[in-house]
Amino acid sequence: MKKYLITGGAGFIGSHIAEYLSEEGHQVTVLDNLRTGFEKNLEGLNVEFVNGDIRDKDLVQEVVQNTDAIFHLAALVSVPESLLKLNECIDINVLGTINLLDTAKKNPKCKVILSSSAANYGDNPVLPKVETMFPEPMTPYAITKLDGEYYLKMYYNQYHLETVSLRYFNVFGPRQSPKSAYAAAVPIFINKALKNEPITIYGDGLQTRDFVYVKDVVRANILASKKGNETYNVALGHSTSILEMAERIIEITNSRSEIQFLEERPGDIRHSKADPSKFNQLGFEPQYSINEALNETIEFYTNKFLTN
Repeated sequence: MKKYLITGGAGFIGSHIAEYLSEEGHQVTVLDNLRTGFEKNLEGLNVEFVNGDIRDKDLVQEVVQNTDAIFHLAALVSVPESLLKLNECIDINVLGTINLLDTAKKNPKCKVILSSSAANYGDNPVLPKVETMFPEPMTPYAITKLDGEYYLKMYYNQYHLETVSLRYFNVFGPRQSPKSAYAAAVPIFINKALKNEPITIYGDGLQTRDFVYVKDVVRANILASKKGNETYNVALGHSTSILEMAERIIEITNSRSEIQFLEERPGDIRHSKADPSKFNQLGFEPQYSINEALNETIEFYTNKFLTN
């Protein structure tokens, strides 16, 4: 049995990591201030929940003690919100991360795994995205995620703290909220399809994303806790158009929803695709195809829809 800390563990991805580790019989502590997470995401899990903030030095010192690994997901995660609340974004995503690293370095066996983002590549049209590309972050959210990567690398080089950064592409799956003003496309599409409501796509729908299932992202985190000390792409390595995702969701749900096209949103990246080979060489292999992942995700939302 090992001891793990998950910051932001009541959120979408963090709660899946918590579920996996608790089912494996490990001692799991979740630190979350519930800004975007929900305590209900942890219902039925054998985890210790601590309602708190990664900027609280005393609290972080307490929960990090004797920890084998920290999965660091706590962040201001909304890109539009990061533009509106620049100072708060820096405070949480950069200073909060430094606070965590500073405490972790006092625990000799501890490793820190940062949830970073493909947003660090910016709007560079070169595909696929490879980790050696010059980063071009376009928003405070992306800039602070990149800052986090650099600080993890610095703590590895300066203090010999084991660290690894994972650049997620478009993660989807159960427990991803469709209700937020900044929600991702997949849960919104599923929610609309189950209600037979129109599905809105901005632009022509031919923009592409490299979608990856949340359970594969969990496996990526577990692997990173054991191997690697660099920055890695976490993705399937192939693109799917937004229109194709909407059509697949309508088909799987037998929905009567119609697709409506609106004017393209300014700043939206046209195409995204990862080169995941660097992380694959460490042993990472996604287990879920898009269809398998969509079927599981839709089943979750259907059950939730029927019980609400």
